[in-house]
Amino acid sequence: MSETSSTPLAGAREVELSREPVELFKVLKFEGMVNSGGQAKLVIADGQVLVNGERETRKRRKLISGDTVEFNGQSVTLRFVAAGSAVSVEAAGTDASDNGPNS
Repeated sequence: MSETSSTPLAGAREVELSREPVELFKVLKFEGMVNSGGQAKLVIADGQVLVNGERETRKRRKLISGDTVEFNGQSVTLRFVAAGSAVSVEAAGTDASDNGPNS
């Protein structure tokens, strides 16, 4: 089994994550590659998305730092950074006050 390259794909936009893994459909949704989570799931199931150059049909495929996602002429490469210095794709769009012990 080969290791995932940490070198971003030429022309790929880099996305910083504060938490990993992150699900494939969430990357497509939060990075604006599709209009909704439902659309993300449909294009993945239809085989239109590549992860690290290979067709991926698992909507909840767990992605980690170094993975590259390609769809519809766009590509993003994920990079993990220390918590607090990046916005988590998974937490995007949530209120910061929602992370208390009673959440």
